[in-house]
Amino acid sequence: MECPEMLKGDSLTRIFQGALFGCIATAFIGFNYAGWTLGSKAEKMAADNVLTAITAALTPICIEKFQSSADVKENIVKLKAIESWKQDKFIEEGGWATFAGNDKANLLVANACARSLNYTTK
Repeated sequence: MECPEMLKGDSLTRIFQGALFGCIATAFIGFNYAGWTLGSKAEKMAADNVLTAITAALTPICIEKFQSSADVKENIVKLKAIESWKQDKFIEEGGWATFAGNDKANLLVANACARSLNYTTK
Protein backbone atom coordinates (compact mmCIF):
# COMPACT_ATOMS: atom_id res chain seq x y z
CA MET A 1 0.00 0.00 0.00
CA GLU A 2 1.34 3.38 -0.99
CA CYS A 3 1.26 6.54 1.15
CA PRO A 4 -0.75 9.43 -0.20
CA GLU A 5 1.27 12.05 -2.07
CA MET A 6 0.57 14.58 0.73
CA LEU A 7 2.60 12.52 3.20
CA LYS A 8 5.67 12.22 1.00
CA GLY A 9 8.69 14.48 0.69
CA ASP A 10 8.27 18.23 1.17
CA SER A 11 4.58 17.90 1.99
CA LEU A 12 5.34 15.79 5.06
CA THR A 13 7.92 18.35 6.18
CA ARG A 14 5.39 21.16 5.77
CA ILE A 15 2.80 19.25 7.83
CA PHE A 16 5.25 18.80 10.70
CA GLN A 17 6.36 22.41 10.48
CA GLY A 18 2.73 23.56 10.56
CA ALA A 19 1.95 21.35 13.54
CA LEU A 20 5.02 22.62 15.41
CA PHE A 21 4.18 26.24 14.61
CA GLY A 22 0.59 25.64 15.75
CA CYS A 23 1.74 24.20 19.07
CA ILE A 24 4.12 27.09 19.68
CA ALA A 25 1.51 29.68 18.73
CA THR A 26 -1.10 28.03 20.95
CA ALA A 27 1.28 28.01 23.93
CA PHE A 28 2.32 31.63 23.34
CA ILE A 29 -1.24 32.88 23.06
CA GLY A 30 -2.40 30.74 25.98
CA PHE A 31 0.27 31.85 28.44
CA ASN A 32 0.37 35.51 27.38
CA TYR A 33 -3.24 36.34 26.56
CA ALA A 34 -5.57 33.53 27.67
CA GLY A 35 -4.55 33.48 31.32
CA TRP A 36 -2.81 30.13 31.44
CA THR A 37 -0.30 29.80 34.26
CA LEU A 38 2.13 27.26 35.62
CA GLY A 39 1.35 25.46 38.85
CA SER A 40 4.26 27.09 40.69
CA LYS A 41 3.05 30.58 39.76
CA ALA A 42 -0.50 29.71 40.80
CA GLU A 43 0.77 28.46 44.18
CA LYS A 44 2.75 31.67 44.71
CA MET A 45 -0.30 33.78 43.83
CA ALA A 46 -2.43 31.76 46.27
CA ALA A 47 0.14 32.19 49.04
CA ASP A 48 0.29 35.94 48.39
CA ASN A 49 -3.50 36.13 48.54
CA VAL A 50 -3.49 34.29 51.88
CA LEU A 51 -0.95 36.73 53.34
CA THR A 52 -2.99 39.67 52.08
CA ALA A 53 -6.17 38.26 53.61
CA ILE A 54 -4.49 37.55 56.96
CA THR A 55 -3.02 41.05 57.05
CA ALA A 56 -6.39 42.60 56.20
CA ALA A 57 -8.10 40.59 58.94
CA LEU A 58 -5.53 41.27 61.68
CA THR A 59 -4.81 44.95 61.03
CA PRO A 60 -8.07 46.20 62.61
CA ILE A 61 -7.29 44.11 65.70
CA CYS A 62 -3.83 45.70 65.91
CA ILE A 63 -5.36 49.17 65.59
CA GLU A 64 -7.90 48.37 68.31
CA LYS A 65 -5.17 47.07 70.64
CA PHE A 66 -3.13 50.23 70.02
CA GLN A 67 -6.09 52.55 70.60
CA SER A 68 -7.23 50.76 73.76
CA SER A 69 -3.82 50.90 75.44
CA ALA A 70 -3.54 52.98 78.61
CA ASP A 71 -1.12 55.52 77.18
CA VAL A 72 -2.61 55.85 73.71
CA LYS A 73 -2.08 59.62 73.42
CA GLU A 74 1.63 59.34 74.21
CA ASN A 75 1.99 56.43 71.81
CA ILE A 76 0.35 58.37 68.97
CA VAL A 77 2.76 61.25 69.52
CA LYS A 78 5.72 58.82 69.58
CA LEU A 79 4.48 57.02 66.48
CA LYS A 80 4.13 60.22 64.48
CA ALA A 81 7.57 61.42 65.61
CA ILE A 82 9.28 58.31 64.22
CA GLU A 83 10.34 58.08 60.57
CA SER A 84 7.77 56.17 58.52
CA TRP A 85 10.13 53.32 57.72
CA LYS A 86 10.70 52.67 61.46
CA GLN A 87 7.07 52.88 62.59
CA ASP A 88 6.37 49.19 62.08
CA LYS A 89 9.21 48.41 64.51
CA PHE A 90 7.53 50.66 67.11
CA ILE A 91 4.26 48.75 66.66
CA GLU A 92 6.11 45.43 66.97
CA GLU A 93 7.92 46.49 70.14
CA GLY A 94 4.66 47.73 71.66
CA GLY A 95 3.18 44.25 71.23
CA TRP A 96 0.15 45.45 69.30
CA ALA A 97 0.94 43.22 66.30
CA THR A 98 1.50 40.09 68.40
CA PHE A 99 -1.48 37.77 68.52
CA ALA A 100 -2.49 34.72 70.53
CA GLY A 101 -0.47 31.64 69.66
CA ASN A 102 2.52 33.62 68.40
CA ASP A 103 5.53 34.72 70.37
CA LYS A 104 6.62 37.39 67.90
CA ALA A 105 4.87 40.13 66.00
CA ASN A 106 3.56 39.85 62.46
CA LEU A 107 5.65 42.30 60.41
CA LEU A 108 3.06 42.74 57.63
CA VAL A 109 0.35 43.53 60.18
CA ALA A 110 2.66 45.91 62.05
CA ASN A 111 3.41 47.78 58.84
CA ALA A 112 -0.26 48.01 57.84
CA CYS A 113 -1.22 48.99 61.38
CA ALA A 114 1.34 51.81 61.49
CA ARG A 115 0.18 53.15 58.11
CA SER A 116 -3.45 53.00 59.16
CA LEU A 117 -2.79 54.70 62.48
CA ASN A 118 -1.00 57.52 60.68
CA TYR A 119 -4.09 58.19 58.58
CA THR A 120 -6.78 57.60 61.19
CA THR A 121 -5.38 59.34 64.27
CA LYS A 122 -5.03 63.04 64.84
